[in-house]
Amino acid sequence: MTPKEASANAREFCGLAPVIPVLVVQEVAHAVPLAEALVRGGLPVLEVTLRTPAALEVIRAMAAVAGGVVGAGTILTPEDAKAAREAGALFGVSPGVTDSLVEACEAEDLPLLGGVATVSEAMRMLERGYEVCKFFPAEANGGAATLRAFAGPLPQMSFCPTGGVTPANAPDYLKLPNVLCVGGSWVAEASLLRDGRWDEVERLAREASRLERGRP
Repeated sequence: MTPKEASANAREFCGLAPVIPVLVVQEVAHAVPLAEALVRGGLPVLEVTLRTPAALEVIRAMAAVAGGVVGAGTILTPEDAKAAREAGALFGVSPGVTDSLVEACEAEDLPLLGGVATVSEAMRMLERGYEVCKFFPAEANGGAATLRAFAGPLPQMSFCPTGGVTPANAPDYLKLPNVLCVGGSWVAEASLLRDGRWDEVERLAREASRLERGRP
């Protein structure tokens, strides 16, 4: 997969909904009802973080849910990229980028939403041919004001900010011309999964799916 192809894929899945749920799933049994609730609520793009022992099995289970577009988050190494692809992930998300990770994702045909936090890091990704990145950690790095400043010198670069994004500040990001969508965990917090409150997950997802995006 070329950087151009990866960027086109990333732009496509980032355009499906204003919010990508960032999911930390401890139990495989939660995978299908969680994915179904999120898809019903209008959030089809799902990022399952590789932070739990169950994560790869969760991706496998969610990949079978109709209407879902399942990816793997917290990809740190080439081995993570390979395992995520084999589990059925359709895209990968990383908190940062290294040459070996980017090359591995290209080799695995896994579109990468690579994490950047500075203009220099974004320029390095542009130099490689990537035009869509994750901005992380968003709030800790100045939030929407920083991305607004990025838009001047880097108009060709688009972002999915993640890290500290909430229903309260998501609109500040989504109105920016260089933001495609945001990533957030509020629609599927641990207590909701633990208690099997899938109706509440669906309700939160529906609210999130109605957030307006301001880009042209």
